[in-house]
Amino acid sequence: MADGVSSFWGPVTSTYDWCETNYVYSPYVAEIFNTLSNVPCILLALIGLVNSLSQRFEKRFSVLHLSNMILSIGSILYHATLQQLQQQADETPMVWEMLLYIYILYSPDWHYQSTMPTFLFLYGAVFAVAHSLFHFNTLFKVHYALLCLLCIPRMYKYYIHTEERSAKRIAKLYLATLVAATSFWLVDRLLCKKISTGWWPYDLQGHAVWHFLMGFNSYFANTFLMYCRARQRGWDPKVKYFLSLFPYVKIEKPKQQ
Repeated sequence: MADGVSSFWGPVTSTYDWCETNYVYSPYVAEIFNTLSNVPCILLALIGLVNSLSQRFEKRFSVLHLSNMILSIGSILYHATLQQLQQQADETPMVWEMLLYIYILYSPDWHYQSTMPTFLFLYGAVFAVAHSLFHFNTLFKVHYALLCLLCIPRMYKYYIHTEERSAKRIAKLYLATLVAATSFWLVDRLLCKKISTGWWPYDLQGHAVWHFLMGFNSYFANTFLMYCRARQRGWDPKVKYFLSLFPYVKIEKPKQQ
């Protein structure tokens, strides 16, 4: 905590306090950069949600964009307060979101349509209860990383079967933002003590950069998956750009759909 600044939320109770110095700018926000860096993810998810609803994509994509928004709001609450309850509101949706990605990636080839969503729902519910009781720390990070790794082979399969250059570019942006975000996350974790002791003169705000890049990463992942799903359904997808910056998928459904 910065000298001379009191905390509105009381002592830190979360299992981890990130490298950013607490309560520097306001007694109401513990980590200002880690908090505000979630805003781009909310805005990008809103763009994706509007596109999904306006073109009547399958509901799974609307839920996916909403889950990105919910996750970012949970992260805002966590980093603004550094309270254990808010930490649960951040970490549990992270796992739920990855389960949703697993469903979207693998369900097209799953022959028993009700089995996978039922299993993933029960898995997410059990995890939520267990995490609220035992407050996993390192185990949570390992578990989350494993869920992410489960998605990568399927994303690669979709990539190699995609011929459209603009769609492949989105997949490359997904990979680039994932690698860059992970690098900043590791820098924040590994160099935190050296930054706090003055050995390294500049705080790169690595965790805030992680939030910022992962917001774009989620948007690129969602857009690429929407393109691939539209191809599977025969909707003649095309990649367009909103404000000449943000890619989105334009589809043309057959009249009978």
